[in-house]
Amino acid sequence: MQSLPLGACRATQVVDLFPTVSPEIVVREARLEDCWEVAETHCSSFFPEYSFPLDFVLRVDRLVAMLSGFSVPPGCRRTCLVAVIGGSLDDTLIFGSEDFRIGGFDGKFSLNRGYVTGILTVDTVADFLPRKGPLRQRRTGIAYISNVAVRERDRRKGIAKRLIAKAEAQARSWGCRAIALHCDSNNPGAIKLYKGQGFRSIKVPQGAKWPRPKTSPDVEFNFMMKLLNTPTTA
Repeated sequence: MQSLPLGACRATQVVDLFPTVSPEIVVREARLEDCWEVAETHCSSFFPEYSFPLDFVLRVDRLVAMLSGFSVPPGCRRTCLVAVIGGSLDDTLIFGSEDFRIGGFDGKFSLNRGYVTGILTVDTVADFLPRKGPLRQRRTGIAYISNVAVRERDRRKGIAKRLIAKAEAQARSWGCRAIALHCDSNNPGAIKLYKGQGFRSIKVPQGAKWPRPKTSPDVEFNFMMKLLNTPTTA
């Protein structure tokens, strides 16, 4: 998923700091019917201060970006993973929220069932990986994680860890030897989580212009990477 044209997302991964694994959560690839839920989770996590009507416009924009963003260059892969509450797909549709007031449009806009608790995108497009050689060729064999978010009410349940583990498994199935991500340097909770999952910070060489997420210019990132132990075949 690409950066939004509306506002400047700080790209701070919203993760659980003190997780307790919840057995009710299932992590799987997103389906077409999950698209609005994914947009809702993304916007409520990264842009919680937005209110109606801007938050609704933002969700529509995120939905369109998700549907159009899965066209990738030949030979590349991209998927969105979702952590869902098992057996909740038949819940009643919720329109609006407790804070929503029709008259003054004061509050949050919601059009979801709340069954998606967390999201993560993993790809091999390599848009934010350093290019290779004098011809600046796209790197291969390295998966990239982005847009990690867990709904506020579902944090500290180990959901982010499970999303990352699923992303690593997906990357291995694609034949990747490593997986990388950018993390906001001012988010110690996210840095601690990724280091706990085996990621290590990679120092950008002095003067190098490595690509980075297109967000607010004042955001500093840690570039982190983890080597994957690919299964050996007999």
